[in-house]
Amino acid sequence: MDKKILIYGYGNPGRMDDGLGNRFVEIMEEWAKENKIENVGFDSNYQLNIEDAENISGYDVVLFVDASEEPIDSFIMTKVDPSDSKIEFTMHAVSCSYIVDLCIKMYNKSPETYLLHIKGYEWEFEEQITEKATENLEKSLALVKTILMGNRSFKEYANAETPRFWNN
Repeated sequence: MDKKILIYGYGNPGRMDDGLGNRFVEIMEEWAKENKIENVGFDSNYQLNIEDAENISGYDVVLFVDASEEPIDSFIMTKVDPSDSKIEFTMHAVSCSYIVDLCIKMYNKSPETYLLHIKGYEWEFEEQITEKATENLEKSLALVKTILMGNRSFKEYANAETPRFWNN
């Protein structure tokens, strides 16, 4: 895969499983260095900000990673379409869709964008990810590592829940 990719995790590591996105980035960044994968950039924050539109404008593919309370098995990757709706019903102030929309309007760039939702369970004030969420994290890491090694594409797994990956 020759495309320039950004993996951007967000969430609050001080709120247990809400830190899944940040932890994902930490692990992937170390793995990418060890495996000499040079076309991938990494970033993380507590939440998305409008300034992130500039950040993503320099990439062909963007993978946002966040903890999820959704009724999913362990993770799901969804395609992010631009939207000028500033705030969605998420735990964060600005949505991925809004960041992509800003990127298009301000920088005339439209990176292929996905959101990896990793199932979380506990949100208390503590800097620890639960055991079940860690298992979900490991499964989602396995998928993205496979994609980055050139064996799969992000598009192939958009809107496919966990079982599809494990059955291939």
